[in-house]
Amino acid sequence: MTATNLIHIAIVDDHTLFRNGVAALMKEFKGLTVVFEANNGEHMQQLLPKNTLPDVVLMDLNMPVMDGYAATTWLKKHHPQIKVLALSMYEDDKAVIKMIKCGAAGYVLKGADPREVFNAIKTVYEKGVFINELVSGKLIRSVANQQTEPSFSKNEIEFLKLSCSELTYKEIADKLCVSPRTVDNYRESLFLKLNLKSRTGLVLYAIQNQVITL
Repeated sequence: MTATNLIHIAIVDDHTLFRNGVAALMKEFKGLTVVFEANNGEHMQQLLPKNTLPDVVLMDLNMPVMDGYAATTWLKKHHPQIKVLALSMYEDDKAVIKMIKCGAAGYVLKGADPREVFNAIKTVYEKGVFINELVSGKLIRSVANQQTEPSFSKNEIEFLKLSCSELTYKEIADKLCVSPRTVDNYRESLFLKLNLKSRTGLVLYAIQNQVITL
């Protein structure tokens, strides 16, 4: 990676030691440069006009003043070219889904190996999306290249739309007036067709392919 396509990143997290540690680790990788660190979304807003715009922002979810959800929504509106990687402590489906709906391009766990974080940044920069191990390379390529969509039944589409809500699978079954086992069949069928492993992956697919509109 040459200086001409250096990836500029910013780190937004209210824990100073963690933020500084991530910045120090990322500086060890060639091809990355940290343009600024912020302790919340509002601080990020103040620093953006004073620095080179980042290509990728590593965004904590829970912060005072302006949290990661609000900050990501603001970035999507005002700087849509900037990609956001959510920083999550746990693989919490609801939190990750909410961040994706706000405009995040993916997430990495705070306990991830530095090399994985670096690879996530590169993937988002080059492909536009990264969701840990939950979204396959096949889906990333499909989103990036707008390849032909797989075919879905009407019920699978309805299930996919409802999966983007906060309803549990049992509540989705009740809403569709089918048994929980039938909902399980819809889910497994979509996992197989899309080569996915989780509900988070289904939500990302639905958003990226405009199955739902935000």
